[in-house]
Amino acid sequence: MDGRILIVDNNLKRLTELEGILKNYGYTVIASSDPMTVRASIIVSSPDIVILGTDFPNFDGFDLCQRINKDPLIPTVAVILTSSERNEIKIARGFDAGAVDFITEPYHAREIEARISAQVKLKNFKSNMEEKNVKLENIVEKQNKTISDMQMAIIFSLAKLAQSRDDDTGKHLERVQKYCLALSSEIAKSQKYKNIVNDEFIKNIVYASPLHDIGKVAIPDAILLKPGKLTPEEFEVMKTHSERGAATLEEVNRHFENNSFIKMGIDIARHHHERWDGKGYPDGLKGEEIPLSARIMAIADVYDALSSKRAYKDAFPHKKCVEIIQEGRGTQFDADLVDAFLNIQDEFSLTKQLYGDISTRMNKG
Repeated sequence: MDGRILIVDNNLKRLTELEGILKNYGYTVIASSDPMTVRASIIVSSPDIVILGTDFPNFDGFDLCQRINKDPLIPTVAVILTSSERNEIKIARGFDAGAVDFITEPYHAREIEARISAQVKLKNFKSNMEEKNVKLENIVEKQNKTISDMQMAIIFSLAKLAQSRDDDTGKHLERVQKYCLALSSEIAKSQKYKNIVNDEFIKNIVYASPLHDIGKVAIPDAILLKPGKLTPEEFEVMKTHSERGAATLEEVNRHFENNSFIKMGIDIARHHHERWDGKGYPDGLKGEEIPLSARIMAIADVYDALSSKRAYKDAFPHKKCVEIIQEGRGTQFDADLVDAFLNIQDEFSLTKQLYGDISTRMNKG
């Protein structure tokens, strides 16, 4: 029978007898008379079963059994207790301490082998089940990631479709994703935001940022595509894209109420045109009333609008974009975020170069 057994008993007669029985049945046996070495022996030899005596002088074998079962550094192992006499109180105490069995003298070889064999088989069964569970979890995790990636790709495609109505450059969404990633990662280093801007927050804002203007699908072409300045009435219609985008995502949220990504998308879609001084739209939120994700998006979106060529304006150079955002510190934008932006402004400039307007690249060629 395969299996590794650690026997610890200060009674050399009992120790030798058990060792002989188990070796005769083909087990690998490690024998020790010192209870102080049990922990190290388990960690080093990784036995399938520990047979532990309870009759140590000046040492409590029951307490040792309990400590073996609770020690986080000791791998899970079945402990069988032994004693020179059958005592119901001892047996009950042994099971309370976490033992899986209790054997007493005199030893009967076939009975001992049957009990040990049962525990080894149970241990192997548990190990196989744990291995299968790990494989199953990996398969499920891989499938969930595949599904999640597909969902993100579909959402991004829909956002791209919405954006294409008034952006012929094709890279606006990619750029704002990069800007939000850079800005979020920068503020995550600060004492103020380190417990708020975690890995999940950063992942969500990268995925949710393309949804910021999804409400523009509801804006008439005559307004959305107008090459000149909008009239006050037209601008009021244009402003509704934030509420319409949020409403669309809120409908999705009704089916996925615990989805933090969708909730962030709602915040970004509705509030990325709010201002720190309360003069933005649609709700006139002020300061930290504005969700952090929307405050980050505001800087990313404005930088991209300033640095991109449109039918009604030329692209501003990076230095001018930085100056305009800096001028909005504490009025249009969160001062902390502007400071973070200034720290990493070169990343914004590089992103713009790497994901620049197609039309601009063609003109340069």
